[in-house]
Parts: sequence; C-alpha cells; structure tokens
Amino acid sequence: MSKLHNGLAVWFTGLSGAGKSTICDGVEQELRNQGYRVEVLDGDVVREGLTKDLGFSKADRDTNIRRIGFVTKLLTRNDVVVLVPVISPYRAMRDEMRAQIDSFAEVYVSTPLAVCEQRDVKGLYKKARAGEIKQFTGIDDPYEPPLNPELECKTHESSVEDCVHQVVALIQSRTAIA
Repeated sequence: MSKLHNGLAVWFTGLSGAGKSTICDGVEQELRNQGYRVEVLDGDVVREGLTKDLGFSKADRDTNIRRIGFVTKLLTRNDVVVLVPVISPYRAMRDEMRAQIDSFAEVYVSTPLAVCEQRDVKGLYKKARAGEIKQFTGIDDPYEPPLNPELECKTHESSVEDCVHQVVALIQSRTAIA
C-alpha cells in the first residue's frame, strides 16, 4: 500500500565516483520499504534514452539537466519522491532546477577527487587523464560545489548506511503531510 506523502526532488550532485548512485540505491530501497512512491532518474540511465542524442559540451550538459528537471517536475507535482543522482557540474543549472521544481532538496555527495579516482570502477578518470575522454568533470571540465545544499554526505568520512539514513531523514521531514 502506498504511503500518503508530498512529492520531492532529491538532487544528488558530486563528482563521478563520489557515491551518488550507491547512496541513491539505498535510499530508494528504504523508501520503497516504507511505502513511498519513488522514481530514480539516474544520469547514466537517462543518457541511454532521454538524452542519448547529447554529448558532453556545456550546452549539451545544460540540456541534459533541463530534460531531467522537466521530468522531475512532472513527477514531484504528482507526489512522487524523485531521486536524481547526476553529476550536474554547474551551479547555475542546479539553481535553475531548484527555481523550477517546487519541492527540491540538494544533496552534495562530497568526495575528494583523489578518492573518486581510486574508486574509478569504469576507468573513466584514467581515460580522461590519458586524454582519451575530453571535457571530463573534475579533470578538464569544472565541477562547482553547491554553496548551500540541504545535506552534505562526505562519503570518505561516513558509511553508505549513515549517508542513506541522513537522506531518508531529510526526505521524511520534507514530504510529511500535515
């Protein structure tokens, strides 16, 4: 049975390998266990469909975020909790999404670049350092950390379980029906 709750966009931002999707997976499972209506718009998965026509230039990255934001807005206004683990490297685009989506919480998955490179399961940082991938966030394209996220998860200092617990608590506080 579905739980009655308000919609919320939970926008996970951070470098590749920071732990956005890992935390998101744990949050999704916990919310489903609690009866929440939840949808995940994972950046890698979205690029397989909705935004497969886009590259990684700044203009394409902005279009990618706008498309994800549009779908997120539709879902949240229908009382779905939408988990959005995407790098979204540019602060201005995240701010634009915050302004367009009525109920929005930014979660900064804050992990040092060196730690992300150590976790590089896809070998992307290695390829970027070798010049095989251009415009890679954190290497030759900037990442602009949030200035005032609702939550910061430092995955190099906290366990995945602790981060999941913090995000779930945030969601519970923001989606409760009075």
